Amino acid sequence: MKLLQKSGLILASAFMIVACGPGGNTVETGEAEEVAAGSGTTLSIDASTSKIDWRGYKPSGQHYGYIPVIEGEVMVDGESLTGAKFVFDITGLKIQDMEESNENYGKLWGHLQSDDFFDAENHPQAQFELTKVEPFSADTIEDNEEFETDNTPKKDSELIEGNPTHWISGNLTMRGTTKNIKFPAVVSIADGVVSAKAGFNIDRTNWGLMYGDESSATDKAKDQFIYNTVSVGFDIKAN
Repeated sequence: MKLLQKSGLILASAFMIVACGPGGNTVETGEAEEVAAGSGTTLSIDASTSKIDWRGYKPSGQHYGYIPVIEGEVMVDGESLTGAKFVFDITGLKIQDMEESNENYGKLWGHLQSDDFFDAENHPQAQFELTKVEPFSADTIEDNEEFETDNTPKKDSELIEGNPTHWISGNLTMRGTTKNIKFPAVVSIADGVVSAKAGFNIDRTNWGLMYGDESSATDKAKDQFIYNTVSVGFDIKAN
């Protein structure tokens, strides 16, 4: 099992609620946007219960795990969130599909930390900042087409957490690159606690994680590539 040569993934994530116009029905990635100005009460991210899940795919298998959230805050004005920022620790990345005592765990972890993927030596942290929130109004989520194998990435419509309440947009910075991502999320505010859950896909190459780039595979029938699609999930709490 050539884990060192086949290890797709990444992550990213985020949330919140401010209010704006109607949303669309696609998960999107675009250029960085202006960060939302926060106002009202500041709540701290609960790092003990907040995390970012990731799942990477290759034709012959999958790897999955999580990245811890280490700090952050959200701003609440009444029952609306007006701003949010949180930081997650790339060097704290965990792999959950194998035991840490497994020799391959160390090889895969080291590869993901290397310049082939996150380049953690130069970019040990990633960051998300809220830019916009829109009401969720789509009946269905539009899915992208993927090359079919035994481990085709999950579709966005399969990753949705519960019944989404909002489309969340925010700037995700990884490996020194900032892109704006938009995705559906379930957001709630009650008794001084904010929670947000979401599941969606991103294209890792938008942030420069180019190793095994699917689009460069000359013969996909040989299964010698890593899917560019990475599934991301998050469970964020602030109080």
